[in-house]
Amino acid sequence: MSELNGIKKIGLIAGNGRFPLLFAGAARHHGLDVVAIAIKKDTSHLITPLVNKVYWLSLKDYARMFDIFKNEGIRKVIMAGQVNPQNLFYKDVGDKALKVLLAAIKDKRPDTVFGAVADQLAEREIELIDSTFLLEDFMAKKGVLTSTQPDTQTWDDIRFGFDMAKKIAGLDIGQTLVVKNGAIVAVEAIEGTDACILRGGKLAAGGIVVIKVSKPNQDMRFDVPVVGPRTIKYLSRVHSRCLAIEADKTLVIDRELCVKAADRNKISIVAL
Repeated sequence: MSELNGIKKIGLIAGNGRFPLLFAGAARHHGLDVVAIAIKKDTSHLITPLVNKVYWLSLKDYARMFDIFKNEGIRKVIMAGQVNPQNLFYKDVGDKALKVLLAAIKDKRPDTVFGAVADQLAEREIELIDSTFLLEDFMAKKGVLTSTQPDTQTWDDIRFGFDMAKKIAGLDIGQTLVVKNGAIVAVEAIEGTDACILRGGKLAAGGIVVIKVSKPNQDMRFDVPVVGPRTIKYLSRVHSRCLAIEADKTLVIDRELCVKAADRNKISIVAL
């Protein structure tokens, strides 16, 4: 357990999806006490039995998060799971501290917003650490993960799309790109990966290749690429050919289920 570096108690800012649950389970396996900040209407209630304490907050309670971590003696925090991006555009977020933060930043890209949150934690001597902490075994390794192999046209789209996806991710526009036959069909914006897949699949009438990458200078504390069974469900819904992800930078949740579902729907999964 050398990777724990003396950590016995950790804070978790839990967004939606399985990512927070995966971390909470891994932390419990390593004997860590976890104090979770759960976001109302976003975080799964399945988080409750996996952590030692959970506080359910809304945007209006943003400032309370810092007091909770301080009172719980938390010095290390991870952020796992997406926060509903629409929250950034509420006319009144209802919390003075959050209003000040959003007004002070130059834009509302995830890196900018979460970086500002990390800075506010640091001001209180709380460190936001790598969100893949304890989850290294879930990071995709290079190769074809499925029995379903990409054909020549699919490989051409993967190579073309991967380079383009890295360039777009570098602009912090989005980390997902949809390609078909050498054409860019859809680029992820603030709506998220699933919506991008559905939009691209509808426009291209199926047969798409979906590429999801990290940013060139990915801050592993937040916005780490994540795929899972839900991703495969949306890929199959629009009759996709392939999901291409970045090796050693992408977290794969429930890999066995993903691979089985992908093979069942004749979708290849490739890590580059």
